[in-house]
Amino acid sequence: QAARAIACGEADLVVAGGVESMSRAPLVIGKADAAFSKDQRLEDSTVGWRFVNPVMQSRYGTDSNPQTAENLASERGISRADQDAYALRSQQRAEAARLGGFLAEEIAPIDVPAGRETNRVAQDEHPRPATTIEQLAKLKPLLGPGTTITAGNASGINDGSCALLLASEPAAGRHGLEPLARVAGMASAGVPPRVMGIGPVPAIRRLLDRRGLSLADADVIEINEAFAAQVLACTRELGLADDSDLVNPNGGAIAFGHPLGASGARLCMTAALELRRRAGRRAIVSLCVGVGQGVALLLERA
Repeated sequence: QAARAIACGEADLVVAGGVESMSRAPLVIGKADAAFSKDQRLEDSTVGWRFVNPVMQSRYGTDSNPQTAENLASERGISRADQDAYALRSQQRAEAARLGGFLAEEIAPIDVPAGRETNRVAQDEHPRPATTIEQLAKLKPLLGPGTTITAGNASGINDGSCALLLASEPAAGRHGLEPLARVAGMASAGVPPRVMGIGPVPAIRRLLDRRGLSLADADVIEINEAFAAQVLACTRELGLADDSDLVNPNGGAIAFGHPLGASGARLCMTAALELRRRAGRRAIVSLCVGVGQGVALLLERA
């Protein structure tokens, strides 16, 4: 929306991003049907649907997000071992990025008062660099025996925030801003809600078609890791290897978590910085969206 506003001449400087405190606000209350209504419902917004439309329920069902990932794993033959191996790579890549100093470029340190002292938080608390494949294999499936989605091969439920500054070219010049990348295109696509995790595939294909490009023109690809099964379904459909160095080269949401309102901006920032490190030209950023959607963005190094 920020990029569109600038392209349409409605703004020339926009701060875009979001904040999500999933640990503190998992519950939401719906709007009342009438004044002084007593039928307001409390819904858990952490994993499943909320405020279900009866028509949606009857037409598409209301599978939880883990169930949608399980649907993809079952239908596409993505094994528990494949998912755990992918999850381990995410943790390992995130740790390599930290040790290489890459993550420091993305993190704004925060000073937190602690009595008479002040603690500086300058490192993401969510990654688990000591994770082993044996530990992942021991975790119980979320949806019961015979299923494959676990807490280890799914994104974390955590807190986070991210903000990006977008500017038109004239505004960047006026304010002395040095851009990292420019937004070169965007696309969205709808998919059946029960397999919402495959949404990045049609969105990416639509984006590439609009720009007259192919996947081979991308130097970096960020696909949000809602679930290992979901990313693997996407990469395999796109013809990419499970361990492709193009995809999430610094780890993803399995390591960093998925604070919903911040994830899109975080992926854009990560992709732009990685483009600069690689001296690449183009990056694709994509996410699946609950209830059946995929979105994709094309970035070009400035």
